[in-house]
Parts: sequence; C-alpha cells; structure tokens
Amino acid sequence: MTLKGFLATGAAVAALAYAVSAAAQDTPPVSPLVGQINNGNWLSQEEAESLQAEVFYQRAVYVYMTMLPALNVIGMRDGSEAEFGAGYNVLPIWKDRMDSRAWVPTPNADVIYSMSYLDLKETGPLVVKAPPNVIGMFTDFFQRTITDVGAIGPDRARGGLYLLLPPGYEGHVPASYFAFESSTYNVFLFFRTIMGHGDGEPDPTPAVEAAEQTRIYPLWGEEKDIPAMEFPNASGVRIDMMYPTDFEYWTKLKEFVDYEPVEAITPELRGVLASIGIVKGESFEPNGWQREALERALVDAPKMILASAQLGREDGRNKYYEDRQWERAWAGGTAEWMQESYLDLGARSRFFQYAYSSAPAMVMRTTGAGSKYPYTIRDADGEFLEGGNTYRLRLPANLPAGLFWAVTAYNVTDGTMPETDQLLPSTNGYYDIPQNDDGSIDIWFGPEQPEGVADSAFIKTVPGRNFLVCLRLYGAEDAFYDQTWKPDDLVKVE
Repeated sequence: MTLKGFLATGAAVAALAYAVSAAAQDTPPVSPLVGQINNGNWLSQEEAESLQAEVFYQRAVYVYMTMLPALNVIGMRDGSEAEFGAGYNVLPIWKDRMDSRAWVPTPNADVIYSMSYLDLKETGPLVVKAPPNVIGMFTDFFQRTITDVGAIGPDRARGGLYLLLPPGYEGHVPASYFAFESSTYNVFLFFRTIMGHGDGEPDPTPAVEAAEQTRIYPLWGEEKDIPAMEFPNASGVRIDMMYPTDFEYWTKLKEFVDYEPVEAITPELRGVLASIGIVKGESFEPNGWQREALERALVDAPKMILASAQLGREDGRNKYYEDRQWERAWAGGTAEWMQESYLDLGARSRFFQYAYSSAPAMVMRTTGAGSKYPYTIRDADGEFLEGGNTYRLRLPANLPAGLFWAVTAYNVTDGTMPETDQLLPSTNGYYDIPQNDDGSIDIWFGPEQPEGVADSAFIKTVPGRNFLVCLRLYGAEDAFYDQTWKPDDLVKVE
C-alpha cells in the first residue's frame, strides 16, 4: 500500500471512530428498567389499559382464594337461616344424620351435627352451655379456631359454660366461664355428638339427646327475656349451604367487610381488597371491564385451586405414607396451615373449597381424642377414582379409633356427597360389616353393588364423575400415628 493510500485508510477509520463516539454521546447509558420498559417512555394507551385489567384480575383471584374461608361459612349460614330461621336460640340438628340432600362441603353422615351462627354485634357476649362429650369448636368467620370444645377443649369432655366475647370487648368478664374473644362479630358453632350402638346399625338417639342439652343466651340477659331454645330437625331437607359461585360471591364479601371490625382483616389484605373496589364503608360499583375481570376470576380461581390438588405437591408433605396414596389436608402443618416459616395458602384455599372447620383437635397427635381424616383421590395404581369403576378398600383389623371410624365418598370439586338412590354414601363401625378371616374389613365402591357384598359394606358412586374417599378416625390411637396400622389403597376391580 502506498503512503497516500495508507493515509486515506487512516482518515476513514478516524472518521468512523468519530461518528461512533458522537452516536454514543447522543444515546447515553441507561438504567436497566429504563432499557427494559419502552426506552423510558410511557406505554401505549392500549397496553396500559390491558395491563391494568390483568392486575385487577390477578388481585381478584387472590382475593377469591384468601376470602374463601369466610365465604364458605357465610354460604352455610345463609342456607341454614333461610331454611330454619336465625337467632342465637336456633340450633338446627341433623337428628337422623346428614345425607346427600344437604349441599355442604364434606359433611359427616356418621355423627350427629349441630350447627349455629352467632352474631355478637347484635347480642353482645353470649354464653354457650356445651353438653358433655361434644366433639366441637367455635370459630370466627374466617374459620380461625376460637377454641375446641370437648376432650381437647378446656372442658375436657365434661361440658361447661363457654363465654364468647365480641371483638375489642372491654366490659366485665365474670369468673368461672371458659371465656374467649372472637376476632369477628360472627361466630360459627359446630358441635358433633356420637351415636350409640343399635341393632347392627348406629342409633342417633343418645347423640340427639346430648345435642339438645345445649343452651345459648346473652351474658347480660334476664331469664324472662331469653327465648327458649329451638332444635329443628335438619335431616331429610334439601338445602343449599354452599358458597356462591356467581357475582354474589363479591357482594356477600362486601357485606361481610362492611359488617366486621377493621382489625379482623390485616392492612395488607385490606389493600388487596381495596384494589378490586372493596373498602369498608364505601360503595362497591365495578365498571364494565372491572366486572368482567371479577366474573372471570369466579370461573378461573376455583379451577386453579382444583388444579393444584390434582397435580399434587412437589414436596410431598401432603402424603401420609411413603407407599400409599392417602393424603393429609393440612399437609403436615398446623390447623391454621402454618408450616415452619410460612402460611400454606395453597393448602388452605383447597381445604375450604371442599371442606369447612379446621381445629387443633383435627391436627394434633392426640391419643384417644380428637379426629383424623386421611383421604385419597387415587387408587393403588395412582389413577384418579372414577365413579364408573368398582373399587375395594381393605381396612386391616383393629382399626385404631377409640370412639368410632367411618368411610365416606365425596365429589372432588366441592366436597358434597354424590347423590344417588343411596342417600348416605358412607359406612361406619356401628354396622355389622362382614370381616375377613384375618379380621380385616372390605368396603366396596362403584355404580352397582357387587354380588355377595353386604349393604353396609357398599358405597354407591356416580359414573363419569371423579370422587374422593375420606377415612375418619375419631379418638385416633397410637397405631395410626406410628403407622403400625395403615389403610390399604383402593384397588380397582374388574
């Protein structure tokens, strides 16, 4: 290359370097978020509106899941009071057991239920005389346990006087009561009483007589002004006690937020509620796109919850056994769904989609008291239970239940009982169920009763619909906890 050519090339390189330097000066370095979001500029109107709607929808899903415990019991209250009447003196009792005509999450057909809904804002402090040997609880309307009642409660199954105080109560508290303050004005009373042994089947009579010993009255009420207790028989009544699945879910939630004290809900969760327009004391009037997002959340949120149960947990904390399909609703946590360092929101929302009432007595490892509820959604091969198939469940001899045991089938979506001409899709240890030579018991499930199977050993299912099976052990014993006794998996039988 000649000197002239070299100089020309050098000039060109210098000119290019100058141009690059100038360009660099025109676009100075930017922070990461400026570079990520539209080069530091506002979004287009269309994109901003789309993202705003998406956040609103996501918050609605979150509210649905976190408020489900409250809506669950609100649905139960509204259904009960519409059918049987309201008032602290009204205690519906399922005197002939609860069957599939009662739409309520995972009802137990094998004890006698008494359920009532108390309003401490209306009445002030209430006294509840609990009968002996009740298996029960009081919860606030987020279904947070106020106290167990019975063997695990302070009365230790002797019965006693419980005093329920409204939130922030500052008045006199007399001695000699089991006194507890609720975080919500609304309180759920849930008592279960144990049936007696009849002639080869359970006898509800002693359980009903025990439940009817319950008395409820205002602490400061005078006898002449206190109405007598009413114990309507809720059995045989077709009743819807489920939480709303339409827009009423949001309007009922708004009514609840307005009625209860501010302190009943954390400020952070109140902020989430406010982000979808639910603020205590203010109007709730979602516009067109907001209502559309709320409607969408009502459809998607329950399916999201169901999907989490269907796909299972990666940590396996929900499994009772290493070698079986039985699961634990609390996933190894507490009755409040607390794991060691966090609140298990997924397990809690799933529970209140298909069940209600969580209490320490259901979770603590108490021997001869409390209750345990292993359940399964799969057969021995890991396939989902389906109502068109026939299954056999073998329960080994010496079931570790000091009070009684029961087995029940439920719909997987909401925990209601599958309704067939067998209105009680359940059986229990009060029946004379045939035993195998080794003392084990076989319970059968399917659309048709297999030949040679006793009525007391058969639970009818609905073809084309998945179901789950719950094994209840009341007064669970050590053999259950140390796993020297295990229920077999359900086995599909051709």
